[in-house]
Amino acid sequence: MAVAGRGPRERMVFSGAQLIRRDGVAATGMREVAAHARAPRGSIQHHFPGGKEELVNEAVGWAGRYASRRVDRFLAALPEPTPGGLFAEMVRQWTDEYRSAGFAGGCPVAAATVDCAESVESTRDAVSAAFATWSGSVARALEGMGVPESRAGALATLMISSLEGAILMARAERDVRALTTVARELGPLLDAAVTTTDG
Repeated sequence: MAVAGRGPRERMVFSGAQLIRRDGVAATGMREVAAHARAPRGSIQHHFPGGKEELVNEAVGWAGRYASRRVDRFLAALPEPTPGGLFAEMVRQWTDEYRSAGFAGGCPVAAATVDCAESVESTRDAVSAAFATWSGSVARALEGMGVPESRAGALATLMISSLEGAILMARAERDVRALTTVARELGPLLDAAVTTTDG
C-alpha cells in the first residue's frame, strides 16, 4: 500500500483513502491530501477538476478495488480454503492492524458512506459500487469453494456487513473483541453452506 513509485494523481487517491479512513470525509482537506501524498498543492486542481468530491469518489473506488484484490490474497494464504477461513483472514487483517497500530483507522468506504451517502449523490453511487466490487469478489470466492450461487451473494453481504459492524465496535471499544467474535461465530455457518457433489 506504499505510495512510492506512483504518479501524483495515484498518490493523492491513495492518500485520500488513508486520510478518509482515519479522519472521515469532512475532516479530510485537499491540502492535507496533497501534503500526505507529497504532491504539489497546485496539482490538486489539475488532477481533480471536480474538486474534493471527485477525489473522495476516486479514493472510495480505490478502496473497493483494494478490498476486492485482497480476497485472492487471503485465499492464497489458506492451506485449504474454506468460507470460514476466508472470513477469518478478512477479520485478521483488522485485528492485526489494531493490535499493532491502534484503532485510528477504519474502512474508507464506510466512512464515506456515513459522511456523504445522504448528501452527495455521486459519492453514494461510488460507495455502492465499491461495496458491489468487494461483495462480488467474496461471492465468487465462495462459489469457488462450493457454496451454491444462490447463497453466495447473500453470504458475501453477511460477511462484509458483519466485518464493517465489528470494525466500528472495535474502534469504539478500543478492543478487537467484536472482530474475533464475528469470526468465531460466523465461521461454522459459512462452512456449512458448502455443498459437496460426492455421493
